[in-house]
Amino acid sequence: MLFAVSTFNGMFFYAEPGYKYHVRTILGEEKMVSDTGYNTYLFGRYNAWKNAMSVQASTSGQGDVRAERDSSQMSANLAPKSLVFLDQVDALVSATARFELPSDQDAFLRLARQYRTPENLLRTELVPAFEETLGANAALMSAEDYFQGGKTEFNNEFQRQMEDGIYLVRRIEQQVPTDQNRTGSANAALGTEQEEFGEDTKTVFVVQKLLDSTGQPRRKAQSFSKFGITVTSARVTDVNPNQKFKDRMALRQQAAADRAIAREQRIQEEEQKLLAVARGEREVAERQASAKVIQIERTTDAETEKQLAITAAEREREAARIAKEQSEILLEKARIDAEAVQVAADAEAYAKRQILEADNALAQKLDAEVEIQRLWADAFAKRNVPTYVFGSGGGSDGGAPVGSDDEASRLFQILTLQAAERLDYDREIAEDKK
Repeated sequence: MLFAVSTFNGMFFYAEPGYKYHVRTILGEEKMVSDTGYNTYLFGRYNAWKNAMSVQASTSGQGDVRAERDSSQMSANLAPKSLVFLDQVDALVSATARFELPSDQDAFLRLARQYRTPENLLRTELVPAFEETLGANAALMSAEDYFQGGKTEFNNEFQRQMEDGIYLVRRIEQQVPTDQNRTGSANAALGTEQEEFGEDTKTVFVVQKLLDSTGQPRRKAQSFSKFGITVTSARVTDVNPNQKFKDRMALRQQAAADRAIAREQRIQEEEQKLLAVARGEREVAERQASAKVIQIERTTDAETEKQLAITAAEREREAARIAKEQSEILLEKARIDAEAVQVAADAEAYAKRQILEADNALAQKLDAEVEIQRLWADAFAKRNVPTYVFGSGGGSDGGAPVGSDDEASRLFQILTLQAAERLDYDREIAEDKK
């Protein structure tokens, strides 16, 4: 039983998935086995090669190279690589590259004969190519350019150089003008028009790719490509520059932040200025609008007052005209009334005159006579007459005594005659003249 097991193990081996095997039989046969399962090697030798090998430089790398172990680790797990960028800034770079071994048996056997073991392939070809390409890639760009937006370009260049070969380049030192000229302020006579001073150029290093006759970049081909090994992926995962560069970048970032803040403040000041101007213009417009409203109101009020005054004047003039017409009517009426009164008076006077002329004013005279007699009669009736009258026996003419009724009658007759004289009328009735 033990002999059978030994014989079986000496003739067969189990091929794991994800590997290809370099098999050498006891009969001198050499072949590549890539099928999963049991395969024969007839008491010969075989070793496993991964279909794809990964080389990684990371902070967790310890420099292990264990290509024939079936583990989750990389085939080569290296420490971060120290690189020098174009501007002489050194940095620790983490990167990874994955290589696919050829599937063609002839190419694989040639590779296996050349390097014998996967570890030897990694140590002598793949890891050096990985490190050399990283260094060449760092020499194409400055660390400042990398951190100012050149990360994608850096990764693309690394991928292209791993696949197609390393660029042949020439490093050139150039003097380029600066963006801004510095001016001095020592000469007070020049005022703001100062002369330039200092250097207006700076020294930069430029890497020029050498071109062939077709205008394409010349390259140093990767040696592993001769054996059919291809690069499936290559990328730079981290760049950690030295502390001095970090400090400089921090200062530059701070300066950039300060410039950005100053720019924002300037923009804010400009906005505040525009806001103040707009606010002033708005206030002026509001004042103009208010003044215009007041002006319109005053103009309207003035026009209204004018129209009211005109209306009042027209009303007063119309009232005066009406009053004048009324006065004229009243005057005409008064004149007519006066004329009517005059006519009536003339008529009455004429009538009286005619009456007087007709009967010598007999009625008036009789009325006057009656009134005189009434007055005297009243006076005589109201006179105080003593009960007893003492007097002489008679007057000189032998008549009634003094104070008797005869004397009073004669007195009344005398007074009547005097009144008639004052009335100036003739008591005689005139005869009708025919």
